[in-house]
Amino acid sequence: MDLSIIFEGLASLTRWLSPYYAEISMTIVATVLVIYGDILNKKIKHILSPYHFIVRTSVFVVICAFGYGALVIFTTPHVKLVLMMIPSLYRGISVVSLFLLLGYLAEHRRYI
Repeated sequence: MDLSIIFEGLASLTRWLSPYYAEISMTIVATVLVIYGDILNKKIKHILSPYHFIVRTSVFVVICAFGYGALVIFTTPHVKLVLMMIPSLYRGISVVSLFLLLGYLAEHRRYI
């Protein structure tokens, strides 16, 4: 089997995904938050449990509405930088593999 066919396929996949790295990065961050956000919510709930209902509700709403949004906005560029550190030839297959891994993790946590 000619390795040039494999390398060309990997390069084509990378070229096809390259205009979408910002969106891919945001999707990765959002997916991780969906998979593991309940753990963070449980920790916040535990911390806030001694406070009054109004305080607990207000803090939870602020964290969900603004905290998670800010987390997505501020971590997305860093995820994109990490993706850009992957050698170009392997970047496309790495993105596909990462989404398969996220799917496996979601399945493992019984989200699928």
